[in-house]
Amino acid sequence: MNAYFQIVQVNGNAVLRVFPATDGGEPLKREDVVEYLSLKNMVYEPKDLMNALIASEETDFRTASKFSFADGEFCKVTVSPDNMLVTVRVFAPFAGGAKMSKSDFMNELTARGVISGIDEAEIDKFLKERHYCTDYVVAKGKPPIQGSDASIEYFFNTDPRVRPTMNEDGSVDFFHLNTINNCKKGDLLATLTPAVKGEMGENVKGEKIKPRDVRPAILKFGRNITQSEDKCNLYADVNGHVTLVEGKVFVSDVLEVENVDNSVGNIEYEGSVTVNGNVCENFSIKCSGNIDVKGVVEGAYLEAGENIIIARGMNGMHKGTLKAGGNIISKFIENATATAEGYVDAESILHSTVVAGTEVHAVGKRGFITGGRVCATVSVSVKNLGSQMGADTIIEVGMDATVKQTVAALQKEIAELNKQLATIKPVLEGAKQKLQQGVKMLPDQIAQIQQLATISKKSGERLAQCMQELEQYQHVLDADTQGQVIVTGDVFPGTKICIGDVSTTVKSSMKYCRFIKEAGDVKMAAIY
Repeated sequence: MNAYFQIVQVNGNAVLRVFPATDGGEPLKREDVVEYLSLKNMVYEPKDLMNALIASEETDFRTASKFSFADGEFCKVTVSPDNMLVTVRVFAPFAGGAKMSKSDFMNELTARGVISGIDEAEIDKFLKERHYCTDYVVAKGKPPIQGSDASIEYFFNTDPRVRPTMNEDGSVDFFHLNTINNCKKGDLLATLTPAVKGEMGENVKGEKIKPRDVRPAILKFGRNITQSEDKCNLYADVNGHVTLVEGKVFVSDVLEVENVDNSVGNIEYEGSVTVNGNVCENFSIKCSGNIDVKGVVEGAYLEAGENIIIARGMNGMHKGTLKAGGNIISKFIENATATAEGYVDAESILHSTVVAGTEVHAVGKRGFITGGRVCATVSVSVKNLGSQMGADTIIEVGMDATVKQTVAALQKEIAELNKQLATIKPVLEGAKQKLQQGVKMLPDQIAQIQQLATISKKSGERLAQCMQELEQYQHVLDADTQGQVIVTGDVFPGTKICIGDVSTTVKSSMKYCRFIKEAGDVKMAAIY
């Protein structure tokens, strides 16, 4: 219990009796005693008062005042500056003075304007224990509950700044600049967490305390986006790329750039790509839709799920590649590799490898195929074929190029397996004969023979599998091929024409002709 004091009567005089603290309680505060004595208009000697306050046992301090009447308990009420906390400190009554009741407490609080947040349990606690010179918190205000601002979480990169990719070895890849946020249909793009309004508070004087205002937000978006019923989520309607422009989410299934160069980097995109300028050397574009290039493609890699269209042509620099799930249309194709599941249409094809699932067309104003290898399942139509300079030009039609490549690969693998087995067989047979003759072999030799036996078994199994696969393709090889090569201009000597499984090399120049397979050979026929 804290130390406290009481005014008692000794021989008609008012004496201040000090009771020391117990059980670790706080000592008396001089200001409390001085304030109380001043309030009661008692005269005292300050020096003697200090001696009484620092005493460690019960001490009497005689004032210069007479004991006139017995005052009751005195209640000091302190209200915090923000009117949120009320403490009460009660001083002991004069000896024989009256004690405060609960209603006296309530009246004191009311007189100070305290009407809210009163803790009656704390008042009851004092009334029960009567600890003087001790603070009791008898009222607390209710602080406002602050709300929270609305927030939006975006599930894609909203920072448009170009950042090169860091490789595992610490080097920087300036071709992958992370400038595109790919998205797929159904992807969650953004989530809104709505603002939560706060709750009003109230101080001890009953005054309302308003919480701070919260900032609302809404999801702004453009086309190709679906908003959830609760308006809190955005989903992509198409495969494409997502961007945030001035707080608005956009999804486009067509990515449009000026050039594919160091400012953009390589592109991998779920949708179509339009390049208004050029695609520079060593860069790549991969997309699930179309690729439309208004300018020139240099030694780059372009792969489209659908069509590739190049307005001013491609100079592949012996490393450029075009790969399309649909068609390829280009002003020209030079020193490049082009593969299309549909047709390939170019005004000129020079020193390139071109493979088309259906047809190849080079019948424009210049219209020529010179050098390289051009393959098509159905037909090749060209104005001028080959070269007066004798550049090696190979035209293949009448068979799916993929099937032909697969057959060639199987034939090559079968030859290698037969060669391997032919080498292993004599070694195994020799070892077998030695064992039958009782010749003892060293452990290393036995291990080597066992290893060769395992290789022989696996190679034999693979050989049987390859032979079976090759047999399945045999009906395609044996079929009567209907492919044709149509030349509306000149065919130059040295040009090799393959139709199905037969071929011929043009010996002399020809004009306006058609090559077909007839009676097991390549024949020239009229154009109709």
